[in-house]
Amino acid sequence: MEENREDHGLAEGIIQRDETPMEKEVVGQCRGCFSLADVMYFSKKGCEAVAEDEVTRRFSSEELLSWNLLSRTNANLHHVSWKLAAVWVTGILIRYCLLLPFRICLSVFSILLLVLATTVVGRFPNGRVKGWLSNQVQMICATLGIRCLSGLVHFHNRENKPQEGGICVANHTSPLDVLILASDRCYSLVGQVHGGLLGVIQKSCMRTSQHVLFERSEMKDRHLVRKKIREHIADKAKLPILIFPEGTCINNTSVMMFKKGSFEVGGTIHPVAIKYDPRFGDAFWNSTKHSMMTYAFNVLTSWAIVCNVWYLPPMVKEEEEDAVHFADRVKAVIAARAGMSVLPWDGGLKRKKVKESFKEEQQKKYCQIVIENGSVGNGNVC
Repeated sequence: MEENREDHGLAEGIIQRDETPMEKEVVGQCRGCFSLADVMYFSKKGCEAVAEDEVTRRFSSEELLSWNLLSRTNANLHHVSWKLAAVWVTGILIRYCLLLPFRICLSVFSILLLVLATTVVGRFPNGRVKGWLSNQVQMICATLGIRCLSGLVHFHNRENKPQEGGICVANHTSPLDVLILASDRCYSLVGQVHGGLLGVIQKSCMRTSQHVLFERSEMKDRHLVRKKIREHIADKAKLPILIFPEGTCINNTSVMMFKKGSFEVGGTIHPVAIKYDPRFGDAFWNSTKHSMMTYAFNVLTSWAIVCNVWYLPPMVKEEEEDAVHFADRVKAVIAARAGMSVLPWDGGLKRKKVKESFKEEQQKKYCQIVIENGSVGNGNVC
């Protein structure tokens, strides 16, 4: 399993990075005084970032070690030989002429079933019967949704499945994450209100179960978000809340910064690691490049969606541990189980520029190095 996870990960970088921290490299160069040669350190790091940025490439599809006969990979490869071209054309005919029509029909049926069933169940009086029917409807429709994609999901360690009154946190690659997890257990969702097809599905689910949904403007109000989550988990009879703390989709090669908000409300955290197999289809949704309909078409014309889901042991915040360190600890556990790298960067960089505070942090770190070496007080310049 470990070898497979390494094979499916990122290929070796185009440059060999020097991971020596600033404190060691700069101090080794200046030897107790400010040196103009320190400029070369920052110039080198800048060139490395331009040549191979470890952050922004997480917002594009994962590079494959071999061609999987899908059009999203190098289209020139099918011209290598007529045999390969014949296999490629055969694959197109199978995916577009056989699989796609069947999957579209099954998808339409699943959505109609969800809308109709939730409309009927929503008219039932609140109680155990309505709750049971609601759970069955959502799990059946989620399972049908996975079948629409020829999905194959392997669930591991089901004894750690999230319980009522808890918070389930997982790494985020695609809207399919919700579909996959909902096929094995019902959750209350926390997220942004969407329009279009996702909006129809959200409204249908809201008829029979309680979810914590926000408008984009409200999502910026952290106090309001925390308040609603805290009120939800206080009722132990309610479904566990499902949260993706990264706040955006990452290409399943790394886990980026977890927002601390979900770790400040208290309660038990149930980590879940999700790892897709990119050889059969690209599950990553680049929302800055593709609309939901384009993404759905790409997924429906892939070979299949194959993934592994690991339910990890529940975690609680330790004494004197703040929310940031608790979030980092949970993130590290998820990344280690899924065989992905850990990055401290905010996934919001997909749509925003780097904050000035990040630049100032590096400047302060260098100033601290110079001050500790006594070069400022002694007026030493090398």
